[in-house]
Amino acid sequence: MTRLYILGGFAFLFLDLHLNGNLNKYINMKYAYLSVGAIVLFALLFAVELWRLFMQERAGKRGKAPHADDGHHHDHHHDHGSGYAHGKTSKLSRRFTYAALSFPILTGVLLPVQTLDSSFVKAKGFSFPSFDVSDVSADNPGYHQFLRPDTSVFYGKEGYRIVSHEELNEFLDQQEVILTDQNYLKGLEAIYNYPDRFAGKTIGFDGFVYRGQQVDDKHDFLFRFGFIHCVADSGVFGMLLEFPSSVNLKDDDWIHVTGTLGGEYYQPFKETIPVLKVREWNRIDPPKDPYVYRTY
Repeated sequence: MTRLYILGGFAFLFLDLHLNGNLNKYINMKYAYLSVGAIVLFALLFAVELWRLFMQERAGKRGKAPHADDGHHHDHHHDHGSGYAHGKTSKLSRRFTYAALSFPILTGVLLPVQTLDSSFVKAKGFSFPSFDVSDVSADNPGYHQFLRPDTSVFYGKEGYRIVSHEELNEFLDQQEVILTDQNYLKGLEAIYNYPDRFAGKTIGFDGFVYRGQQVDDKHDFLFRFGFIHCVADSGVFGMLLEFPSSVNLKDDDWIHVTGTLGGEYYQPFKETIPVLKVREWNRIDPPKDPYVYRTY
C-alpha cells in the first residue's frame, strides 16, 4: 500500500508543479514534455499497483478456508533466528527506502517554491573566484556559471565554434542589441564571446541589481537568473554597469538600462571584462517570471 501512495504522490507533485506554474523554477520549459511524460508514467504505475493490490485482495479472500490439521507437523525452530534477523533487516531497509522517496514529495508539496534573488547570491558567496570557464565540464556544467553563459560543454570544440559564430551573426547587424526574455542568454553569451565585435554598440536589458562589494556608487551588477537546461546548470548572468554619476540603488531593485558596451579591468577577475556604460535607466516592476531560459 505504501508503494501506491508514493506513486500517487509523485504523480500529484509533478501535476501540482504544472497547474501552479512552478515548473519553470526547476527546468527550462522547453523540456516540460519530460515532466508530462513523468506524470503519465507515474499514473500508469499507480494504476498497475492498484490493480495488483485488488487482485491480491481477491485471491486472499478466495483462499480463506477453515483450518484443518492434516496430521503433519513442521518444526520451524531451527531457522527461526536467522529468518527473524533477515525479516527485520528487510523491513528496516524498506522503511528507509520509503522515507527517502517520500521526502521530495512532502517537501515539494508542503514547502513554498523560493524565487531566487540577491540573497541567494550572497548565501552562495558570490565572490567571483575565477572568470575562467575552463573548470566547467559536461558532468558539472553549472559549477562556475556566473556573469557569462557558457554552453560550450554541450558541444565539441568545432561544433561550438560553428554555433557561436551563427549566434554572433544573429546580433551583429543590430546597431541596438536589446536583450529580451527570449534571447537574453543567447545574446549575452555572444557578447562575452566576442566583446570586441560589440564594442560601441548600444545594449539594453532588464535585471535586478546586485551591489556586492562595490567601491563606489557608480558601479553595480545587473543580473538575471537563468536556466540552460535545468537547475543543475543554472546561474546568475548579467553585466557590470558603469553609471555616469552616483545612483541610489539597492539589491533586488529591478531596472531597465540602455548604454554603450565597453570594457574595464576588473580586479577580482584580474582581467578586462565587458562593461555597459549606462546612458539611460529606469526602475521597473519585477517580471512575472524572473528567470530566463536558453533557447536554441
